[in-house]
Amino acid sequence: MSGSDVTRDGVQGAQPGRDALTGAHAGRRRRRRGRGERPMVPDAVFSSYYGKPVLNKPTWKPLDIAGYLWLGGLAGASSLLAAGGDVTGRPALARTAKLGATGAISLSLAALVHDLGRPARFLNMLRVFKPTSPMSMGSWLLSAYAPLTMTAAACDVTGRQRLVGASATAAAAVLGPAVAAYTAVLISDTAVPSWHEGYRQMPFVFTGSGAAAAAGLALAAAPVAQTEPAQRLAVLGAALELGAFRLMKRRMGLAAEPYEEGTPQALVRIAEALTTGGAALAVIAGRRHSRALAATAGAALLSGSAALRFGVFHAGVASVEDPKYTVVPQRERLRARVE
Repeated sequence: MSGSDVTRDGVQGAQPGRDALTGAHAGRRRRRRGRGERPMVPDAVFSSYYGKPVLNKPTWKPLDIAGYLWLGGLAGASSLLAAGGDVTGRPALARTAKLGATGAISLSLAALVHDLGRPARFLNMLRVFKPTSPMSMGSWLLSAYAPLTMTAAACDVTGRQRLVGASATAAAAVLGPAVAAYTAVLISDTAVPSWHEGYRQMPFVFTGSGAAAAAGLALAAAPVAQTEPAQRLAVLGAALELGAFRLMKRRMGLAAEPYEEGTPQALVRIAEALTTGGAALAVIAGRRHSRALAATAGAALLSGSAALRFGVFHAGVASVEDPKYTVVPQRERLRARVE
């Protein structure tokens, strides 16, 4: 027995990865052992130094940040619905949407500041105006949008300064789509695999989800006779949300797996069921002029939109905890670049 054999077998012990034979040697051994046996290579185990994830886990609080994502979409879409209510002569619908936008954006900012820990941290983000930074642009967007919604709601409730209120309503409606979509850009700009890989469709998912939520609020709170625009928005929002989300998962590849497992999967399925059912009930409620059906549809749409945002949040966290969602896509991109 040679010294190299002693070192390999006597000191280091068996090493399955190195003992697996390939090529002609594997063929001879396979012929000796039988035709049905194949050389097996253990599945790769994706890990990192000391067993820690490749990326740092997000420290954001689920209730604060997922709530922030949901409320921002609700506010932005409500501003559009408020402007539509004013233009079409539906004052109760417009007032409901204006108050909803004001309350949603206020709670959204409160959730963001609570997660940041100190209000000064939000104000510090306004010290820089950087068009290439979603965080910077989002901070300025919220700072411009929030006062407009509050002004529009205050003028509507008090009945004073109607021209100022109308201008604020129109300006908030212009900024509304950006408010509904920018949080998708914000999370997609991170290194979190299940967020970043969906950057193309995520803004459409969030916009559709926000539209469904705004329609749900109007259906639940406004008179049924004035909710026709909300019924249409519910159908359009649900179709955009569900269609874009399925397309996103199909194009994400491996990074879509966290959406199909554990808590994210349960939340996403609940969201799809509630959103689909809520949109269907909204149409039925409009035809039957049923207050109870409209309220049920509204609650379903609001809950479905919230469930989707929480599902997206938890899927992102899960994708950071498993190194394969970072390592495998990087290897595939590198291989494609070399080829």
